[in-house]
Amino acid sequence: MNATATMLKTATAPQTAPDADPAGPQPLPAPATLHAEYPLSPALAAQINARRASVKRILSGDDPRLLVAVGPCSAHDPRAVMEYAERLARLSDELAGQIVPVMRVYVEKPRTTVGWKGLAYDPDLDGSGDIARGLALSRALMRDVAECGLPVATELLQPMLAPYLEDLLSWVAIGARTTESQLHRELASGLDAAVGFKNATSGGVQVAVDAMGAAAHPHRHFAMDAAGRPVMAQTSGNPHTHLVLRGGSGAPNYRAEHVQAAAAALESAGQNPRLMVDCSHANACKDHRRQSEVMLDVLAQREAGNLNLAALMLESFLHEGKQPLVPGALRHGVSITDGCIGWDTTERLLKTAAERLA
Repeated sequence: MNATATMLKTATAPQTAPDADPAGPQPLPAPATLHAEYPLSPALAAQINARRASVKRILSGDDPRLLVAVGPCSAHDPRAVMEYAERLARLSDELAGQIVPVMRVYVEKPRTTVGWKGLAYDPDLDGSGDIARGLALSRALMRDVAECGLPVATELLQPMLAPYLEDLLSWVAIGARTTESQLHRELASGLDAAVGFKNATSGGVQVAVDAMGAAAHPHRHFAMDAAGRPVMAQTSGNPHTHLVLRGGSGAPNYRAEHVQAAAAALESAGQNPRLMVDCSHANACKDHRRQSEVMLDVLAQREAGNLNLAALMLESFLHEGKQPLVPGALRHGVSITDGCIGWDTTERLLKTAAERLA
């Protein structure tokens, strides 16, 4: 039984100290505690380092394969996520000559106003907010996905969450709402994984270009160490960053003229012109079914010779669409956040891409 399945059966919220105020701040485990509870074997740590290196080679142009970040919009159901991971791992072996899939295991979700904030914050989907259990379950889930043989991707929204998970990650997204944040640029500067900065929600790319420049520099900043103590962190800068085009203001920015303009802006700033297209969000006009259309357009651009298109992102789950969050009445393998394409469509798209890129 994998760690996620075991935890789903046995894990309970930590007991509140007798003199603690139930309505007040609650203690959380230190990152080192969860690292000890869900450790990486030397073999798995070496595999994760190798997967990070593979991702970086693609994004730098040293590997001609296509990177595809693919998986659920949010990891609300660990059992369904693991079922998806097992399918993707089998398909990944078949596609290895042309495509490197990196699985989305998104345990935080940015909200425009309010709503379910992700597995790390509310693992029981009921508003109880058992963050201690959410942190442990998130780490266990990512470790199990990595043990399937897949590189793990996530969006880091809360910088204090990074020490719990960063040793498991092969690729990291910084979202459209946080690309401009100094805290997230400092965070990115200290990560070993490659980092994709999304363009602003308006569609403008300059904020991401600036973020890449900032993340490449060393920083001293406030952080939390493995023991949970506040520290001054010293980063060396991350040279492995890139732009993610996700559309903006309801309009797409994945077409050839958009890609060429973005690459020109990156080159003018001395940044890596190789980029990722997010086939969802505004590029799909918030219609998950249009992700196929976006991906096929990008593949055509690649075939026409635009090798700056190094990567794609798909929101995909076992079954198509999305469902409202109604605890006790959820359909297995259907998203509770953004709509996703189903597994059959995902498999067909990835196989089509591999054939066209061969």
